[in-house]
Amino acid sequence: MTTGRHTATELDPSLDDYQLASALVREAGQLALLMRMGGLQGERKTSVSDVVTAADHAAEAYVLEQLRRCRPDDGILGEEGASVAGTSGRTWVIDPVDGTYNFLHGSTYWCSAIALKRDDSDHGGKPVADPEVLLGAIYQPELDKLWLGGQDRPSTLNGESISGSGDLPVSQISAATYIHPTWLADPRAAMPWHAAAVSAASLRMFGSGSCDLGRVADGELGCWFQHSCPEWDWLPGKAIVRAAGGDTAVVTVNGLNWFVAGGPTAVRELSAALTSVPQFA
Repeated sequence: MTTGRHTATELDPSLDDYQLASALVREAGQLALLMRMGGLQGERKTSVSDVVTAADHAAEAYVLEQLRRCRPDDGILGEEGASVAGTSGRTWVIDPVDGTYNFLHGSTYWCSAIALKRDDSDHGGKPVADPEVLLGAIYQPELDKLWLGGQDRPSTLNGESISGSGDLPVSQISAATYIHPTWLADPRAAMPWHAAAVSAASLRMFGSGSCDLGRVADGELGCWFQHSCPEWDWLPGKAIVRAAGGDTAVVTVNGLNWFVAGGPTAVRELSAALTSVPQFA
């Protein structure tokens, strides 16, 4: 596939799912990086910090093309609009550039991410809030870091086994998080966020959920929480954290879903802090 002057690799359909996921995020991340080196401008989506670039679209188009050729029976869902109904009961969830604001402004803290989920529904026929994820892959191109893991393969970072930071209380570990400044003016989000944030030993806010979750899985960060995550921001990291021996949860407070990851004790304590605040009618 050629995008402008950048040529990405045609992948082999005989690759297993983990090999395919690894190759897809590597190629998508390298494609985005090459396009940024050639010069990019961002387009505003919902706010000044929520932007999209031509690299996001090109990387997603590449992954979409490869998946349609290599896994024609699977569904596909992408942040930038890719949507393909499958017949296999499985769907690939694509985030071509996670941390686009960082990416556009020259930071290295961005990645390409992908997950493979099972197409579960609740009894009412509606999608579940936290679907079963089979595997995840996250690639941070400028640091050449590839996190990979899933239900039948323990998590690795660049092929080496990882196992988180241990089962420690939140008060003894760092918590990575993100909340848009506008939400800090809304008590529905600000109150639970504050309750969870003050329980941690230290806070980190870097602007890429998947990069954060990879670091929770490898132990660089202790735990993580954020509200209202779309599947492409949550499922790749969820798979890797769980395959590294960690835990995850989704809790609902004042109509907002909060996504939590870390060791079992940290997840339990963060969930309790989030739900400790007054509930609005």
